[in-house]
Amino acid sequence: MKMMMRLIPVFFIGLMLWGCGKGGDITSSGKESTTTGWAYNDPENGGFEVKSAVEQETGPGLTLIEGGTFTMGKTQDDILYEWNNMPRRVTVSSFYMDVTEIRNVDYREYMNWLSRVFGMNNPQVVRAALPDTLVWRDPMAYNEPYVEYYYRHPSFNEYPVVGVNWLQAQDYCLWRTDRVNELILVDMGHIELSTDQQDERNFNTEAYIYGLYTPNIINPQPSLNPNQESRLINMEDGILMPKYRLPTEAEWEYAALGLVGNTVDELLWERKTFPWNGHNVRNDDPRDMGKMRANFVRGKGDLMGMAGSLNDGGSITVPVRSFWPNDYGLYCMAGNVNEWVQDVYRPMSSQDVSDFRPFRGNQFDKLATDANGTPQIDSLGRLRREPISEADAQNRFNYRKSDYRNYRDGDVESVHEDGEKTTLAYDGSASMYVNNETEKLSLLNDQVRVFKGGSWKDRAYWLSPGERRYLIETESRDDLGFRCAMTRVGTPTGF
Repeated sequence: MKMMMRLIPVFFIGLMLWGCGKGGDITSSGKESTTTGWAYNDPENGGFEVKSAVEQETGPGLTLIEGGTFTMGKTQDDILYEWNNMPRRVTVSSFYMDVTEIRNVDYREYMNWLSRVFGMNNPQVVRAALPDTLVWRDPMAYNEPYVEYYYRHPSFNEYPVVGVNWLQAQDYCLWRTDRVNELILVDMGHIELSTDQQDERNFNTEAYIYGLYTPNIINPQPSLNPNQESRLINMEDGILMPKYRLPTEAEWEYAALGLVGNTVDELLWERKTFPWNGHNVRNDDPRDMGKMRANFVRGKGDLMGMAGSLNDGGSITVPVRSFWPNDYGLYCMAGNVNEWVQDVYRPMSSQDVSDFRPFRGNQFDKLATDANGTPQIDSLGRLRREPISEADAQNRFNYRKSDYRNYRDGDVESVHEDGEKTTLAYDGSASMYVNNETEKLSLLNDQVRVFKGGSWKDRAYWLSPGERRYLIETESRDDLGFRCAMTRVGTPTGF
């Protein structure tokens, strides 16, 4: 009994420390400021509203990818001698990622919305978003049926959309953000569902927050400010979702490896070559022994195996929930279709970027405002943005300009234009690659983006998450799709 009495204080101290370690409520008691003593959420002293700390909700289609450190880069022999994506240890913070690739039915939902909102007065917006179904054509193959049916026929609803370039994928992510947030406000009874939105007068998350688009509000959000009765919902309420976006290359690679299933107390007991354990592409589980783990090319002229014993079940792509998910619950992170990521391609990117949340492709901007400082919307209903100027960044130490796509791009001996060496300084102020309409384009320039994952028409070599290839952001292919990601705010673990 005496021993139990001695242990009780220790237990409570440990419980308090555990609570502190988990973050707890950022507002302490949640009733008053710990620095001024003024009460929160009190209309009598100005009505400063503070919401208690809440965990971020998981958006539709997403799953949480708990971040951490990992060795990014190649796990296979460099058989092409490219010295590309050499191994380097980095840290990725927690984020969300789509469980599957974006499907044909998902993209047709997007096109339906665009047609309804912009089709009458701005049909060019709809045309610009259409996937290029002609990517299926092959001069020496009969692929015309895929041109006509793959994107539209319901039999292919669950198959990954292809023929979408990087810019189109970016626009899809922005659209998805707005539709998810609009439905959140509809479901909570704040705004009325509107299907008659036209042109720039459509629900956009940022335009709503800034009051530039006001939907029909049926249940106003009460305001504690004594000078106003109601207000719009803002990001401080913790209701609206962060933006959907393409994952960075580091995020994609980290999620594909799924090392969360191979660690015990920070000890990694097996580094993966593929999203699954082992160096084989066939399943070694007794229940599924010998079955292919991904949709890829087994050998020359063998894309699906023999009739009666198809090795991967797909002559081209397969439904997005095929095969077995990795340890994060993600499907087809190897094979089926390659996937766009955010990054601008450079062979030595893994050596140039930061240790934390590595990424190449930053273009810093700011809201475009009128003379009164009011943000403006464009023809799509989005807030206008413009690159920051040197004057905007003149007093900053962490960045000095807007465009960092070619930052640390190489040394002076690497810079060639028109076949002659130049004297451009290695200070990040000049592009290493020729990139304008009057001169020849290099294969590598600031419009070239990374894609990863391997596909239905690739050999097993490309299924490794550390492998990478590139394509100009305005081009598309029949073996290239995408999935979305979202930033995780708050605790990295989700609890």
